[in-house]
Amino acid sequence: MRARAERLGAERLSEAVDVFCDAFGAYPVMRYVVGSHGDVDARMRRLTTLFVTRRFMRGGPLFGVANDGHLVGAAILTLSDEPASPPAVADLERDAWGALGDDARERYDTYASFTKAFATNARHHHLNMIGVRGSHAGRGFARPLLDAVRLLAAGDPESAGVSLTTELPQNVRLYEHFGYEVIGHARVTPELETWGLFMTTRGR
Repeated sequence: MRARAERLGAERLSEAVDVFCDAFGAYPVMRYVVGSHGDVDARMRRLTTLFVTRRFMRGGPLFGVANDGHLVGAAILTLSDEPASPPAVADLERDAWGALGDDARERYDTYASFTKAFATNARHHHLNMIGVRGSHAGRGFARPLLDAVRLLAAGDPESAGVSLTTELPQNVRLYEHFGYEVIGHARVTPELETWGLFMTTRGR
């Protein structure tokens, strides 16, 4: 039977963070932001925890897919109409960036300045992160997550679709297979490039 994605609550947030940490352990933009000094693995976990928890605290839908009762894949989004951030988000960001350092924050801001060029004016959902544990990669667990993302956006009459960014060329082909189209490309550094993609769901 094909795995199904389910909406996750706060009680499974830490489990989802573990999935993302596994999936993004060698991801180019994460490695770029944290840099090569210090305990890189610990810094990667701190950055991933910041990204996922911050988005969840802002009301971002969190989906997961399980295998034999264990979470093996997850996806988190920005809503088409995001509510105001609770005060705790500022505390989370201050503590995380304080630990990661000003140089990491500057690299993140540099990356973000490139991806802003991919923005569309139409109200839409944004797929912030989607990942599958390395032990389960290539076994079809991303499909139910991408289906859940598409259905969420398609069910919102105010949403034009779903945007995302990726820093791996092979992911571009994967997302195109699922109906996304490239809307932008930029080279952040000689070693790091990024693509913006969008899938229209209105009328589908």
